[in-house]
Amino acid sequence: METEAKATVPRRPLRQRLGAAGGRVLDWLLPPLCLACRNPVGDHGALCPACWSRVAFISAPVCDRLGTPLPFDLGPGALSPAAIANPPVFDRARAAFRFDDVGRALVHALKYGDRLEIAAPLAGWMARAGRDVLSDADAFVPVPLHWTRLVGRRFNQSAELTRHLAALTGIANEPLVLQRVRRTAHQVGLTRAQRAENVTGAFRIAEDRKGWVRGKRLVLVDDVYTTGATIEACARVLRRAGAARVDVLTGARVVDGPFAVHI
Repeated sequence: METEAKATVPRRPLRQRLGAAGGRVLDWLLPPLCLACRNPVGDHGALCPACWSRVAFISAPVCDRLGTPLPFDLGPGALSPAAIANPPVFDRARAAFRFDDVGRALVHALKYGDRLEIAAPLAGWMARAGRDVLSDADAFVPVPLHWTRLVGRRFNQSAELTRHLAALTGIANEPLVLQRVRRTAHQVGLTRAQRAENVTGAFRIAEDRKGWVRGKRLVLVDDVYTTGATIEACARVLRRAGAARVDVLTGARVVDGPFAVHI
């Protein structure tokens, strides 16, 4: 009697099967929720369709210096009126999205809500937005917190972002280069001039890193760019220490206007 050969299906390794089972249990205990609105989604670290559709991602064309959106493509070197009227200390700035609606919810949840799971996907969006400033960068430098604020918050959101950015890009992470030596008042509610005065003299290069900074192409990282007072204060310190280039990469940024001119 002829026997029919049975097709064999290779089984996945035990580790993979256990990992998949563990993932299902974790999803049952901690179901994936939208990073912004906390409604259920299909995967961890994702936005729901409604929130995704409302994220104001910043894409080309942008001001070459400030990274703000331009109304149309004017070619390489296009500058906004703000960049021409008040050139920044840093070389170029880029941000993943505008600081409005969903963008604000994401930044505040990371910064004030201890939602560290937001750092990894946010770093991914930042890496895409900052491709041109990351192409030949030597290191990421996060905007530091004063030690008293770090004790209270337990983590520096900017350093969390540089940690994930370094893992994604292979660029070095230098979280101890900059120090905040003076505790400053919260910037929220201050005018542009008050913000600049608030952070004057608040930052310095760590003594053991002063020689290292010279000649380096650095990317200064923060969660949000508002008036730029904090970023400018940090960039100025890095410039004075001899950095060859200081670019800026943030998760979000406040955008004031759409217009630009070309020079």
